[in-house]
Amino acid sequence: MSEQLPLFDNEVEISITIDEAAERAKVSSATIKNWIKTNYLHQIGEGLIAKSSFDDFLQNIAGSEKLNSRANKSQKDSHNHVVLVEDLLSEIKHGAYGLDNIGNRYETSLSNSYRNMEGVYYTPQEIVKDLLKDYKEIDKSNLTFCDPGCGSGNFIMGALEIGFKPENIYGFDIDPVAVEITKARIKEKTGFSGNNIVNKDFLKQITGVTYKYDFIFTNPPWGKKLDKKEKDYYGRIFNAGNSLDTSALFFFASMKCLNDNGIIGLLLPESFFNISVFENARKKSLQYNILRFRDYGKSFEGLVTKAQAFVLKNLKKPNDKVLCETEETSFYRKQSTFTNNPKSIFNFYSSNSDSEVIDHIFSIDHLSLKDNAKWGLGIVTGNNARFCISELKSGYMPVYKGSDITKNDLKAPTTFIPKDTTLYQQVAPVEYYEANEKLIYKFISSKLCFYCDKEQRYILNSANMVIINKSFPISGSQVAQLLSSEFMNWIFSQIFNTHKILRGDIESLPIHHGFFSEYEIFTEENYLEYLNLTRSENGAYRML
Repeated sequence: MSEQLPLFDNEVEISITIDEAAERAKVSSATIKNWIKTNYLHQIGEGLIAKSSFDDFLQNIAGSEKLNSRANKSQKDSHNHVVLVEDLLSEIKHGAYGLDNIGNRYETSLSNSYRNMEGVYYTPQEIVKDLLKDYKEIDKSNLTFCDPGCGSGNFIMGALEIGFKPENIYGFDIDPVAVEITKARIKEKTGFSGNNIVNKDFLKQITGVTYKYDFIFTNPPWGKKLDKKEKDYYGRIFNAGNSLDTSALFFFASMKCLNDNGIIGLLLPESFFNISVFENARKKSLQYNILRFRDYGKSFEGLVTKAQAFVLKNLKKPNDKVLCETEETSFYRKQSTFTNNPKSIFNFYSSNSDSEVIDHIFSIDHLSLKDNAKWGLGIVTGNNARFCISELKSGYMPVYKGSDITKNDLKAPTTFIPKDTTLYQQVAPVEYYEANEKLIYKFISSKLCFYCDKEQRYILNSANMVIINKSFPISGSQVAQLLSSEFMNWIFSQIFNTHKILRGDIESLPIHHGFFSEYEIFTEENYLEYLNLTRSENGAYRML
């Protein structure tokens, strides 16, 4: 791969497991692991690979290099979509099966390649019921409901269940079979047969026509493949800034269609709530009255990412009581506590007392590494099996991996590569590796672990490096102590809650440089004393 996305944080990454990748590619898990070792696939956690690298590999490498002929099979749909359409439409017409059964059969028949291309992950019934449960008792006789990506109609059937009239329910989807299934389900349940459910692209449809609805609930396409021109076009039309993933574009488009005081609920990938590319979408939503956040965990087979939802009201007034729900907890927070977060991150799993601590530490005088450092990638060899050996020999040099990094030292090197850096696929400027002082850190991790290297060591691409500007008021060793501290790790987990150490996240962390003016030696106790905090026996931090 030509770029390490976790360092620069410029694209949404959805993870899939090694076993899932093996199943899709029709190869063994060992083969997938070998493709990881040779840098064809990008590993972003234990047992996890970036879905984007997998898709790119199958499309651009497996076919052209013919590394494994079986891998090419995964590029094709596991069914003939035209035949499937004809069969299911015939079943719908003749009532051969119950419609809910047909809907389930259709969903499960969609191939992985089709799901990946279109970003299709149908919403489980229990999630639909939970998101709509607060609206059972209101008078819906004159209210409209829309699902902009209705699929086979789960949200629409949920709207009927809680009392929306069928003639007031609307839906869009680009899949003609899904649309026909939805229409047939409505007719079977209510007898209504109208033209409110249409086989049209919602994003294209509303650019020229203004629709208005009272309720919009949807599970939009996640990471649907659009070309750059399309993304840029929709980004301009909907004023989406850099939030150009299809799930974000559906949010902006839906807001354009929502009546005053209307309600919108979206089921989204976890990345929407904490990754930089969704910052514009989060800031947009914070202009309105957010009612609820909900974490549904890993709800979709084959996807490691969690499914999370938020519900807001089209009212430009921040909410003092936003309901925050996870699978274990439920509590209320003020909407302003999210506005104050770096990049307006929706860390709704953090309690009120935790958010007070976060606000407090950002109120203390601090600097950040943004615009105060240079950032570099570890060496991407392009073929580890070819270049990496386990014993040092003439013409080779030691190279350190992310797993070699600890807070206080580096483990003895176990990997060696040729000294000629022109051999490799991607190498940072040599002067970065040979800087008098640099921070190196593992980026596939849920924990911050920085080491200050003063011996000009080289690193592989499971580690990254930071060269702090000479004008920065504290040393690299001191920055490493702060960033690797238990308290900073707590802050990192409370705000970002990720298994990747992204450059943008590190740049958002507060560097309390004034600490070293008051304390000669860094200890956790001294640091907490400086911040006017205490730590309880259960590990929680609180203000004194």
